[in-house]
Amino acid sequence: MSDIIQLLPDSVANQIAAGEVIQRPASVIKELVENAVDADARTIHVLVVDAGRTSIQVIDDGKGMSETDARLSFERHATSKIRKADDLFALHTMGFRGEALASIAAVAQIELKTRLRGEAVGTHLTLSGGRFAGQEPCGCAEGSNFLVENLFYNVPARRKFLKSNTTELNNILTAFERIALVYPQIAFTLHSNGTELFNLRTGNLRQRIVDIFGKKINQDLLPVEVDTTLCRICGYVGKPESAKKKGAHQYFFVNGRYMRHPYFSKAVQNAFERLVPVGEQVPYFIYFDVPAEDIDVNIHPTKTEIKFENEQAIWQILQAAVKEAVGKFTEVPSIEFDTEGRPDIPVFNPDNHATLPKMDYTPHYNPFKSGAAPRKPSAESWEKLYDGLLSPENTTVPAPEQEPAEPELFAGHTLEAGREAFVDKSPSHYQYKGKYIMTAVKSGLMVIDQHRAHVRILYEQYLNAGKEHRNSSQKILFPEIVECTAAEAVLLEAVLPEMAELGFELTSLGGGNYAVNAVPAGLDGLNVVALVKEMVDDAKEKGNSLSDEINRTLALSLARNAAIPYGQILSNDEMENLVNGVFACENANYTPDGKSILAILRQDELEKLLGD
Repeated sequence: MSDIIQLLPDSVANQIAAGEVIQRPASVIKELVENAVDADARTIHVLVVDAGRTSIQVIDDGKGMSETDARLSFERHATSKIRKADDLFALHTMGFRGEALASIAAVAQIELKTRLRGEAVGTHLTLSGGRFAGQEPCGCAEGSNFLVENLFYNVPARRKFLKSNTTELNNILTAFERIALVYPQIAFTLHSNGTELFNLRTGNLRQRIVDIFGKKINQDLLPVEVDTTLCRICGYVGKPESAKKKGAHQYFFVNGRYMRHPYFSKAVQNAFERLVPVGEQVPYFIYFDVPAEDIDVNIHPTKTEIKFENEQAIWQILQAAVKEAVGKFTEVPSIEFDTEGRPDIPVFNPDNHATLPKMDYTPHYNPFKSGAAPRKPSAESWEKLYDGLLSPENTTVPAPEQEPAEPELFAGHTLEAGREAFVDKSPSHYQYKGKYIMTAVKSGLMVIDQHRAHVRILYEQYLNAGKEHRNSSQKILFPEIVECTAAEAVLLEAVLPEMAELGFELTSLGGGNYAVNAVPAGLDGLNVVALVKEMVDDAKEKGNSLSDEINRTLALSLARNAAIPYGQILSNDEMENLVNGVFACENANYTPDGKSILAILRQDELEKLLGD
């Protein structure tokens, strides 16, 4: 029997490794920017074209590389970060595996210009599909300049499965923000197709958060600070009123590295128990400083999953720190009065004998004596007040008061006839606790959730109107201004055509600000800014590039906001219209997101409950 096991060629092995490390254009930016951070760069520029499909360029002013290091950096497992296996448990850099540049070079065309600090001449390298194409001296700035073009050009299957430019650009922004939030001492810029999306100057952590997510978040941040022997935790959490159902900015960082940690996220949520509604989340930016030997980052190629040695103890420390921050915020502040012009309030002095006030009274006054009673004015004196106002011929004597006549409804009718006169001819419904509509059907008792039923009705109305392009808009007297982050602005630009079909009219003001000039008719009284933000968050959560899917998402978000809220009292006619409307829908049983609208308590079940 012949041997069947063989070694894979380096080109194939590199492509397999690239599939783990380089999943999309955002992965390239993450690896290159992290390398720039490890090179002690003070300024990092990122430029992308077509969301990274055409080109990705990362320029830094770091240490740079020598001619030999530049050539060796693209070999697999070539790294300057570690020397032995024990170094994996004492990492102080972002990268350490030596796989990133080799993986990028295996699936793209790369051009590198780099020069060491203090050197006069730099190095220019070109690679294509992992193969070395050329190297020559060149004149360039200190640092490194990576240009990655035609990503996945030699792996067409991977390139075909890339999402739309909007989705991929949003992933790039997410990866960029995660690094920029850790290093406020480094200046970052990000350009997409020649348009500047970020220009982050150096500053402190709070300023960096505000520069990325907008000025509005500044008023919602509460500082968190605790230092123990196990770890040091610092950062910010949002106030309870900043909680939202979707799109909350939640970030964990450990030793300068972004991580996902649902267990620690639960600790933050527990600290806000009973302070925020169920299902809503508060933003947080939590930074852990843990001894490098107490964590293990070498678990997943993306390095976002990190294992802690003292996980449970750190969980308790985190929860206590967040509770303390929230507790300080909820304390009643001390009241400081303006002392200028205040009245002089004397301080009590027991040695200062004050005289009692004197009171004047009549010692012989007796209220029970008839002569002591005050004299009442006579009736004749009151009549003088009306002299000249009424002439004798216009004076009328008021008629004596009469008992109100009995309504004719009950005159000559029995009580039963009176009840029949008040009963609506349409079917009667009963509203329970302002949430459910109860009505009788042939099979038993039907219970309908009024909010979900109205969501289903409005959803189909908005969806059909959007498809037929017949949604009516209602102009706003004073346009509302929506402030968006860079990531939100990218998504909003993508869904603007669908929003216009629904009846929205938005105008870009520049800098991520949009003016809402018109909204769909029937949205009176709603918070337009919050509605637009929620629709953007819904579109981000779906992440679909198809126009129909985006239209469904926006229609559902609009229906949720415009539907009858829980607690609203409905008349019998309103309940009747709601019941008829939901049964006229394509699916009367479930909302568009799969929640039950109605339930039927059958007649035999009622009889069993009542013991018949």
